Amino acid sequence: MNAVHPKKLLLSKWTAAQPVEREKHFLVAALVLPEEQGAPLEWVEIEAVHSGRSRRIRWRELRDSSQWRQGWL
Repeated sequence: MNAVHPKKLLLSKWTAAQPVEREKHFLVAALVLPEEQGAPLEWVEIEAVHSGRSRRIRWRELRDSSQWRQGWL
């Protein structure tokens, strides 16, 4: 399990364990803030370095070391 804190996610670098369509390295481009003030962060937007495509995922998925590795490896 990757040790991740939601306050430290912005601009963090990640490597996908199983790349899809040559997208292996990602950067957390934005934190998707909840509509309710005081509600916990649930979503982040990650951007593929190679293609520039972005997608929204739950930030807790980054804690799964079978899917993601912290840093660019």
